[in-house]
Formats: sequence, structure tokens, C-alpha cells
Amino acid sequence: MSQLPQTMPAVAYLKNLPVENPESLVDTTLPVPQPKTRKLLVRVEAVAVNPVDYKIRQSSDPGGEPKVLGWDAAGTVVAVGEGVESFQVGDEVFYAGAVDRPGANSLFHVVDERIVGHKPTSLSFAEAAALPLTSLTAWEGLFEHLGLHSDALKQTGTLLVTAAAGGVGAMVSQLARALTSLTVIGTASRPETAEFARLFGAAHTVDHREPLVPQVREVAPDGVDFVFSTAATDRNLAAYADLVKPFGHIVAIDDFDQLEIGLLKSKSIAFHWELMFTRSLHQTADLAEQGRILDQVARLVDAGILNTTATTDLGKINAKNLREAHRILESGRAIGKITMAGF
Repeated sequence: MSQLPQTMPAVAYLKNLPVENPESLVDTTLPVPQPKTRKLLVRVEAVAVNPVDYKIRQSSDPGGEPKVLGWDAAGTVVAVGEGVESFQVGDEVFYAGAVDRPGANSLFHVVDERIVGHKPTSLSFAEAAALPLTSLTAWEGLFEHLGLHSDALKQTGTLLVTAAAGGVGAMVSQLARALTSLTVIGTASRPETAEFARLFGAAHTVDHREPLVPQVREVAPDGVDFVFSTAATDRNLAAYADLVKPFGHIVAIDDFDQLEIGLLKSKSIAFHWELMFTRSLHQTADLAEQGRILDQVARLVDAGILNTTATTDLGKINAKNLREAHRILESGRAIGKITMAGF
């Protein structure tokens, strides 16, 4: 640790401000954190940006102290705390971190080793940084909540994925195509997003700006077995209730105030929440499962089975570029993942 600097560049926010305001995210200098028990100190080489970043920037009061965002990172381990078992200095890693701890938009970042994976060797740091949050969300949603099996290529049925050109939607489609025999129907509202969804595993696409039921039934007359809902779950629930077969499953990741869950009762449709931060927020006994998932994702990437969803490289990690990333995400027109590399 003595060879490391005492301070580091970082990007933070001090107030809840619109992204157009140059003070909504600012460049700053912070002390280099120290890794405690089971923690890694990572030199951050690249980050990706997710909707959770701008949602926290808009709603969580930092109390006048710099609050660092960023829950997708790839970098190199430069120090380890006591009890670390799976990593050593020099290892290249990727991870999504924990939402109740400082984010990774800083030159150095402390993270629990149990939620860290070994970076895919075939990807650059930026390409790898695009993967952790979405691959964890997709994996947990598909194989833990929907009850699918990651090694069951004979498993058939139909999966509806909303916003299939988004970061999560594209990863859900990839995993379903690679590890199951499900037919994936993805929603997309523009020609370019429909093309991206098909590239990453959707066998069919439908327009989520138009009524879903007739479009989906045109390609799946008997309905669907599973829904992975990444957006507009409350507005689409009646359509899901119509489309999902009896004893089917829905998993949702978005935010809303109310849900008419009674619509699902007559078909005994199961509804599941997926929040990839649940394990770290509650320090669950199986916390290390996230590290194992990321290592499996890395193996699938290096085998050519999965691809990075990085699409937009905004350059260096600084306040100006992060504000632009937030602006794009807030517009609702992002395709894939936005990344930045280097300070």
C-alpha cells in the first residue's frame, strides 16, 4: 500500500441536479480507500453506466458529501485485505459492486472479493466492464427466479423479453439462446433496436409501443411460458396475464408504485423480483454465488458463446463524459452499454 498514492481522481455528485447542469456530476479528488477483511483494492481501468446510476443521482441526497456512482467496472487488483482467498495482486477482474457502498467512478475502488469475477481474457477492460451488472441480473432472473437450468439445452418453451436491445435485455436473450432451447421474443420499438435484439438472440421482435398481445400471439399463438420484464411492468401486466400460460413465470427488474397482481391468480402465474444487489445489501449466505456467476460468464465469453454488449465508447472517465452517458440513458434511446476507460 505504501507505493500507492494517498489521493485519487474521482467523479461524484453533491446535489440532486438535472443532467444538463454541469454541477450534476463533477470531477474531484478523494482519499485512496484501504481494503479490509475479504476486500480487494482495484485500480479501475474502465466503467460502464447503467440506469441505476442516474436514478440514484436524481433521488438520493448525498448530504453535501461527494457521492461516487458507478456499478460496473473492470480493473486490476493492486492490494488485498486479510482473508482474501480467490485473488492476488495483479489479477484482472470485473464486477458490479454493491449499491450501498461507494461506486467505481474513481481511480481506485474497494470491493468484496466474493462478488468479483476474473475478467474475460479475450476482452478489453471496456468490453468487460459492460458485462457484470447485466449478466448477473440476467443470470439470476433466468436461472434462479424463472427456474430455468443453465445446462438444459433440451429445455423448450417461449420467453418474452422487454426492451431486448437494452443492456439487460440483450444479455437475457444471449443467455437464453446459448444455454437453453427457449424461443426468445424480444420487444423493440425502432429498426435499429430490433436489429440489435435479433443479433443478440431474439428469434422474433415485436414493437412495445403497440399492443403486445396481438403481436406476440402472431408468432406464439398459444402464448408464452416466461416473461423477463425489464421495463413498464405495471403497464404491461394485463398483457402478460393474457399471454403467459397457466403456471408460467414473470420476473421483473423495474420500479413502479403499484401492481395489480390479482390479474395473475386465475392462471397461477408466479411473479418474481430480481435485484442483483440483494445479495450484497443483505450479506446473504450465498454472497459468493455472484463471483461464481461472473467467472462462468467469463468462461462463456472466452469460449465465444457470449459477447460483450458494449456499443458506445465515450472516452476517458470524467464528469463531462459521465454526464453525457447519463443524458443518453435518461433519453430512453440507449442501445447496449455505454463504457469509458482511463482517467
